[in-house]
Amino acid sequence: MAEIPARNPQTGDASIEADPDLYDGSDSSLGDDVSKYTASLTSSIERYPIENGRRYHAFKDGNYVMPNDESELDRLDLTHQMLRIVLGNKLYLAPIGLKPKRILDVGTGTGIWAIEMGDDFPAADIIGTDLSPTQPSWVPANVKFEIDDAEEPWTFPHKFDFVHLRYLAAAIADWPRLVRQAYDATEPGGWAEFQDFDVTYYSEDGSMKPEHEVQQWITRLIDAAVKFGRDPCPGSKIEGWMREVGFENVQHEKYRLPIGPWPKDKHLKSIGAWNLVQVEDGLEGFTLRLYTQFLGWKTDEVHVHLAKVRQDLRNPKIHIQFDL
Repeated sequence: MAEIPARNPQTGDASIEADPDLYDGSDSSLGDDVSKYTASLTSSIERYPIENGRRYHAFKDGNYVMPNDESELDRLDLTHQMLRIVLGNKLYLAPIGLKPKRILDVGTGTGIWAIEMGDDFPAADIIGTDLSPTQPSWVPANVKFEIDDAEEPWTFPHKFDFVHLRYLAAAIADWPRLVRQAYDATEPGGWAEFQDFDVTYYSEDGSMKPEHEVQQWITRLIDAAVKFGRDPCPGSKIEGWMREVGFENVQHEKYRLPIGPWPKDKHLKSIGAWNLVQVEDGLEGFTLRLYTQFLGWKTDEVHVHLAKVRQDLRNPKIHIQFDL
């Protein structure tokens, strides 16, 4: 649920105009046994598997296609900054008021959103959950992180004033169940906000053709994610799922995200530049597990393919975008 912001070029009905200029150019009483067990558990969670040169989650290994290494963590932080720009330098859109007491961030990743919310709301208790303990140790006193699988039953002892979920495309097997758990975890009168993608690439002017490598790549990627049993395009469906479980005052806003600085509009040009960097930085992570495990590609074949995809992504005459 979110407030609808003022109209902007990302959300309008008119096609995004391309920039023609680009064509040119612990407590001791617990005892040692508990401490040893905790250390052993932490060690197992951090015993990350390596595939194709990338590091992946150890907890629930195989349930998530993206890596959790430093390159991916840097990309997640970059994407966070991009979405702040998309949302008008905001962390959220829901009208949560000035004094939320409890906030939950599901799939917290690097924890950057939870940390910034902790700074903004020092009186709130904020929990971020993720499959890996990749968050920093120096955080605001009101912020804590927990290792958890969002698809398992949520066992929090209390409800939250604000439940926040984002970046879960191709990560969730049962979206209606996830939305139901978010509903059950939200205090009456509280808010839940989902920010997620539909990763179907398109060009409003037809400049992306079926023969383009990038079009073939994203089509195969979506097919592989579906074979994996994870929806890569949940963004446009979340509104319906929220209404079905009983959320009220549901509002849906779509943002168009160009890839590359090809738009003429300065705001969209900036977003496109950020988006190009995060997409390029994520190409290997997006592709390697899905292509090798579900499409049968060899690693070197993937790298050759992605080199051609990068060429298309950087071509200012191919006006690619997808939706948030």
